[in-house]
Amino acid sequence: MATCVSTEVMRNSDRWTIENLVSSKELMERAGRAIFEHADWKGPVGIICGKGNNAGDGFVVASLLKDHGIECEIVLLFEDSFSEDGRYFFDRCVEKEIPVVHDVDYGKYKTILDCIFGTGFKGEVREPAKSAIEKINSSSAYVISADINSGLNGDTGLSDLYVISDLTVSIGTFKYGHFLGNAKTAMKEKVNCDIGIRIIGETKELS
Repeated sequence: MATCVSTEVMRNSDRWTIENLVSSKELMERAGRAIFEHADWKGPVGIICGKGNNAGDGFVVASLLKDHGIECEIVLLFEDSFSEDGRYFFDRCVEKEIPVVHDVDYGKYKTILDCIFGTGFKGEVREPAKSAIEKINSSSAYVISADINSGLNGDTGLSDLYVISDLTVSIGTFKYGHFLGNAKTAMKEKVNCDIGIRIIGETKELS
């Protein structure tokens, strides 16, 4: 059994933690470092980034990979769609001369990090994310999903199209979608990383 929360509780907990305990940039850096430390990276690594904070986590990982001499590049699905913190860590990647590409053959990667959507995603997967998810699933790479597999609903685990991962690194606390719906098909292995988010609200035990 694992402790899980809804996406609303997770959002509220993030907000409370940022307002009272830890800056948002520090939380993003902790999230990226947790993902980096819990995976076995083999280059070249493709970091597939969507919008917002989920992409920001990927930029932190890219920076760490570069620091450790592991070949990587950022695949940016949306141009100029950064959160404030995401932009900060993206600029750090640019300073380190990490390649940024937009349309590429995913078959060249030995490891892929999925940072397209976060746990708040709902609805239908549309382009360019649709093609990116299909290319991830068609690749022979070892696939890691940041927080939750892109395409899955964070509360229900349901989706018509989602990333199939070898490892999913949940951040803060597992969400319901890590165990419900398509979760068992989507995730071969999952681990949760506590990065210091204070949970404010109801929790449930799921398996």
